Amino acid sequence: MLDDAVHFLADGLECPDWRRLGQHLPYDWIEEAVVCTHAVSIRQRRLPAEQVVWLIIALALYRHKSIGEVLDDLGLALPDAQAPFVSKSAAAQARQRLGAEPLQWLFERSAQAWCEQDRRAYVFKGLQLFAMDGTTLRTHDTADNRVHFGAQNYVGDTVAGYPQVRGVTLTALPTHLIRNAAFGPYASNEMVYAKELVPHIPADSLTIFDKGFLAAEILCAVTTGAENRHFLIPAKSNTKWEVIEGDEHDAIVRMRVSPQARVKCPALPEFWEARAITVVDQQARKRILLTSLRDRRRYRAADMAACYERRWGIETSYRELKQTMLGTAFTLRSKTVEGVYQEIWGTLTAYNLIRLEIAKAALVAKCEPSEVSFIRAFHLIQFELYWAGVTRSYGKLPASMKHLRERLVTLLNEERPGRKFDRAVKGRPRKYAARVLKKSP
Repeated sequence: MLDDAVHFLADGLECPDWRRLGQHLPYDWIEEAVVCTHAVSIRQRRLPAEQVVWLIIALALYRHKSIGEVLDDLGLALPDAQAPFVSKSAAAQARQRLGAEPLQWLFERSAQAWCEQDRRAYVFKGLQLFAMDGTTLRTHDTADNRVHFGAQNYVGDTVAGYPQVRGVTLTALPTHLIRNAAFGPYASNEMVYAKELVPHIPADSLTIFDKGFLAAEILCAVTTGAENRHFLIPAKSNTKWEVIEGDEHDAIVRMRVSPQARVKCPALPEFWEARAITVVDQQARKRILLTSLRDRRRYRAADMAACYERRWGIETSYRELKQTMLGTAFTLRSKTVEGVYQEIWGTLTAYNLIRLEIAKAALVAKCEPSEVSFIRAFHLIQFELYWAGVTRSYGKLPASMKHLRERLVTLLNEERPGRKFDRAVKGRPRKYAARVLKKSP
């Protein structure tokens, strides 16, 4: 029965609607994702597992539309003369049958392949540049979500109004492609998720951290876990060390590992070393950067300072995910715990698809991927996919893909002039007229 179902899917299912971006996301990966996670559909359904995977990705691209609209507009359901439309309950049940594992498998498989494609074009002195940082997302306030994910606690024993998901991502800075991600309950510290991601950092790389991740357990794991793997992180104001060699501006320092850290991780050494670089920004603010790159001639202090400034690219990727793709929605779409995980993995895959297409267009235009407008590229890809679903012009897909990249090249961000006026905080306009009460004499 399973063999018949697989043959039916191979003969009856095509994904031409997605092959504009599906050049990078082969249909074989979709099949492998559902087979490896045991989510393949046995019955001949209108929404088999493979099509539901595309649906989850599409929902991230069309956050402003309902599930029914996305299904109808993109033609993701198999045709049926007796029932031309798929009901909401059928779509919800299809998502429940699929679960989150196939989406996670697909994201990890595709992210690794996409980050390796053009990495040679974006290296820094032979090293890939990554950044690691955390963010949060709100979910619907259901009993299961609140029990599983939890929420932020405030002073006075008050709790946030919505459950929250905490996550950490490993992002390629030149292309903003997300290499890997770990997320879950809000109560878990970002350090917990960062430890999960450290083994996924590739060799010959430099990972830039925020100072909140300054811990020997994480940074020592970066340098010892793979060949030629390095870190760059700002020191905290209370960080103490002993200078081994060098001067106050560029020195090799030795720091003691706390006894508490060695109890948690007995493999840690008693001391660990790093290079401390003192940099001063344009506002005359002093910052000390710690790095495992000790070659002063090859990796100059100015180069390391410029690398750290690029760390803010990961904050830009969070803004693109949460504001542009999710439409500044107050909560995620899904209301169940499994659905939340499924939605996040699908959103990360959709984001990477857009970012990969931008990177390909930037190579053609010989510019940086960050120079291409994400918002305009996102809207253009939305239109292209919708038009593919409406016209079903499969034979024109290669030409359409070429047109898409040519159009992306014209969407470079415009350089804005410097600020002429100081920032000023202004009061919000009142919705209703205010009546001023006069004091009695």
